[in-house]
Amino acid sequence: MKFPTLYTERLTLREMTNDDCDSIFALRSNESVATFQERPLQENMEEAQAFIEKINAGVANNDWVYWALTLKETDELIGTICLWNYSENITRADLGYELMPHSQGQGFMQEALEPVLTYGFNQLSLNRIDAVTHKENIASINLLKKFNFMLNPDFKDTSEIMYTQKREVRS
Repeated sequence: MKFPTLYTERLTLREMTNDDCDSIFALRSNESVATFQERPLQENMEEAQAFIEKINAGVANNDWVYWALTLKETDELIGTICLWNYSENITRADLGYELMPHSQGQGFMQEALEPVLTYGFNQLSLNRIDAVTHKENIASINLLKKFNFMLNPDFKDTSEIMYTQKREVRS
């Protein structure tokens, strides 16, 4: 299957390449970006390269769709967004995203999220997309609420909360 490149007014959501290694390292070694994530910071370029290889292998195996979020005019990688952790029957997926601090607060993730949700519900035929975020990540919570994600009361965790969006069923 050909990788699903998506376009918005200011962004290209494309497959990650080895040319993105510096940007992926900058993103995944940034303490500010990792504030609300439970993952270690990358410590060197080899880890960034291994991450890109792991992501692209998962894409090739249809384990997930993982987009490099780039500025349309310059192809600068400013973040990532993905649909991953599919349910066994591929009717549900988790949403993940991260954005460089210098690109936050400019509406880029909101712009990227719309075509990703459309792709998930229409092309992947998902019935539900979940997003887990830290309880104190107000920007992420507000973004999810803008897209009508609802708090999932069944999710039990002390530091994180889950928001869920279900496909609208039309008769």
